[in-house]
Amino acid sequence: MDDVRSATPWPTAVMRWIPAAMIVAGVVFDLATPNPYTGDTMLAGACVLAGATQSARTALLTCGTAMAGVIALTIENGIFGSGIGLSEILNVLLSAVIGLSVNRVLARSGRRLATVRDVAESAQRALLPEPPHRLGPLAIAARYEAAQSGARIGGDVYAAEHTRYGVRLLIGDVRGKGMGAVATVSVLLGAFREAADEEPDLAGLAHRLDRALERDRARRPGEEELEGFATGLLAEFTDGTGPGRTGEPGRTDSGRTAPGGRLRLLNRGHPPPYLLHGSTVRTLEPATPDLPFGMSALGGVRSAPDEVELPGDATLLLVTDGVTEARDRNGVFYDPEARLPRLGPFGGPGRGPGGGPQQAIDVLLRDLADWTGGVALADDRAVLAVSPCPP
Repeated sequence: MDDVRSATPWPTAVMRWIPAAMIVAGVVFDLATPNPYTGDTMLAGACVLAGATQSARTALLTCGTAMAGVIALTIENGIFGSGIGLSEILNVLLSAVIGLSVNRVLARSGRRLATVRDVAESAQRALLPEPPHRLGPLAIAARYEAAQSGARIGGDVYAAEHTRYGVRLLIGDVRGKGMGAVATVSVLLGAFREAADEEPDLAGLAHRLDRALERDRARRPGEEELEGFATGLLAEFTDGTGPGRTGEPGRTDSGRTAPGGRLRLLNRGHPPPYLLHGSTVRTLEPATPDLPFGMSALGGVRSAPDEVELPGDATLLLVTDGVTEARDRNGVFYDPEARLPRLGPFGGPGRGPGGGPQQAIDVLLRDLADWTGGVALADDRAVLAVSPCPP
């Protein structure tokens, strides 16, 4: 039953104390009223409620206390052994049996739900493993939260690969959410991991992702063929240590200089990333909007990558629409560019414990929880953040 309480939020500590309060109220009511009136109904209700809200051991104790209480009351009222007294005892006994049976069923369901969650968590670790804290010249942090109840994997995706062309990043959002989107996620991730080290530019990498999703969609039956596309953002970082690199350096608290570098961004219908530098937050909008991955068959001229400097003490924050489409109680969308500057300054990974990418993600998600008022997620949410590292 402990598993059930951890899986379902409504049986709070207050709810678990209600059966005890009902027993006390039933005994007091029975003693304070004339013989035609009895409190056995509250004792019986306490047994059933205990079975639904308490652990097995506590529910058994509650039911035993209720049984002892009803027997003591029938003796006190001089009806023990009579037909009326026996009916009151049987009423509470039957309720205790029902309550303990409900408790057992819920405990079994809780164990099954825990198993399902473990399987979903294992699938997430296989498809979306936590990135290393450092990948080449970048410090990295990521966070994933799924909207589907009972599952910890959904339709958002992120990945990072250290290639001969630089560190390449992917963040995306496939159509749909929850376990139904896992197949598309696996196709997109597999294509990215294979092509990231083979394609010399982001346009070629994006083309490979388009082809992979289109092949997968063509194999789907009926209306499912209309699904299988994904918005996404590709990023490529090359540091400022090589010939001709002019990235702006940044100094960390340790005194070491983190070289900046060049970012190339290719946006395919995805929320833009944010550049966090000190107390400023800049939205990196694409110069040319483009279609999502998997929709190249619709034609049109594909966009070219945008280029921007990433200073050595700055952080690049990539998010999915679960962040930008989160609403407050008045229905207003969350805007990182407007909210985050007052929560800075942001810096590279050398700026104290938890600085850099992890600091940016922690600050964002705390502020997002304040903005939404703790309301349950309506959509999957993924966040990926990177900062240049000192050599």
